[in-house]
Amino acid sequence: MALKLSLRPGERVAINGAVIVNGDRRANFVFETRANVLRERDIMQPDEANSPARRVYLPVMLMALEGRKRSDLLAEFETRITEFAGVVTDRGALELCLKIAARVANDDFYKALACCRELIEFEQMRLDHVA
Repeated sequence: MALKLSLRPGERVAINGAVIVNGDRRANFVFETRANVLRERDIMQPDEANSPARRVYLPVMLMALEGRKRSDLLAEFETRITEFAGVVTDRGALELCLKIAARVANDDFYKALACCRELIEFEQMRLDHVA
């Protein structure tokens, strides 16, 4: 199944680690082969990984972008997901951790990132509740 991507003017996208900036008009792309594609809004800077769930997200995102370093990043991911799962008792959050791990194991990083975003939302709701 082909991936269809529509970029707004000036929007950035990372494709297999290369960052591309769209010009001044809307552009549409169709990827007929497998490629690691992340929109600018899905890219987290290392200094933004300032919470346990965000520290799970970062190595998954980097694995999606940097195929050559996956083994090193996998060890970091395993450490972070184990730490997170070790302190949370919420069944839904634990199920998300399992989904993320399964998707990473299957190299389905885009869907793993979607689950990571849910984990970040869960964490934020808990933090908001405590505050």
